[in-house]
Amino acid sequence: MAEERTIRLKEIQDVHEFVKLADSCDFDINIGYGRISIDAKSIVGVMGLDLGRPLRVDYDGTNEALTAFLNAHEYVK
Repeated sequence: MAEERTIRLKEIQDVHEFVKLADSCDFDINIGYGRISIDAKSIVGVMGLDLGRPLRVDYDGTNEALTAFLNAHEYVK
């Protein structure tokens, strides 16, 4: 079952950590906003996003470290 979360990446270090975690997962993870959807395993793609916006993360799998990161960076309105 596909999951969707909304997060905020506030610092460049957050982006690097997120991409590293995504790359360690054996399932697809996409990140974006609106109609934009980027492969979360691409540092260049993620760095090209407007990081000032809340980001939607779509994934279909489980990974404890990824879940902990998403919980820690959850976007709350």
